[in-house]
Amino acid sequence: MGYRSVTYRKQVEAGGGKHTPVSVEEGIATVKRMAAIKTDRSYKNGKKRKSKDQTIEVVLHLGIDAKQADQMLRGAISLPKGLGKSRTVIAFCDVATAAAAKEAGAVEAGAEELIQKVEGGWFEFDVAIAHPSMMGKVGKLGRILGPQGKMPTPKAGTVTPDVVAAVKEFAAGRIEFRNDDGGNVHLPVGKVSFPDSDLKVNIEAVIEHFVKIKPASSKGQYMKRVCLSANRTPSVTLATSA
Repeated sequence: MGYRSVTYRKQVEAGGGKHTPVSVEEGIATVKRMAAIKTDRSYKNGKKRKSKDQTIEVVLHLGIDAKQADQMLRGAISLPKGLGKSRTVIAFCDVATAAAAKEAGAVEAGAEELIQKVEGGWFEFDVAIAHPSMMGKVGKLGRILGPQGKMPTPKAGTVTPDVVAAVKEFAAGRIEFRNDDGGNVHLPVGKVSFPDSDLKVNIEAVIEHFVKIKPASSKGQYMKRVCLSANRTPSVTLATSA
């Protein structure tokens, strides 16, 4: 085993060193205990680092063949208790819809001028929404927004006739997901400061959502493993009935 930091070793100790799956409630409590562990590194610069409110993430290892197009999972989900912060959203739409999109929370909305602004190197946004009628023009931004994961797509719910509703949802914390080559999906479910009950609701909503969208061609065990961790903690395996 490679070198483990003092903080990591203390976190493992705080977590009880458990390797067996635990309930969602116990998993949340364990991750919070580990996230609370701090190592005094004031000797580095004479100042103690301020603790940050870490994001808690759930990782689902799914029994899918990521090489098969009909088993790839991509979409978006709205968490019942949100993520604790708003997201910056823009909307590619006609002039008639632009004003309503801005009222719904879009920082920028419009057609050709917005496309030119993004094409010119402006990327100060998290999510881009587009009306289907705009995709003929927005398509050329694929080479720019694609690598950043910001290109509007129907599967992610970011290409939709109801631009205003989509802006509201994504600005409030609706999040996109896509499985990686190993069949894993990573999703934030809240902050360490969230009440345990809110985190539990969000985690269970994520698990329930993925059970519902299980590909028909997926064979064998589907929900192979579900893990929970904060930004800077080891993970905890959750017990699921799926």
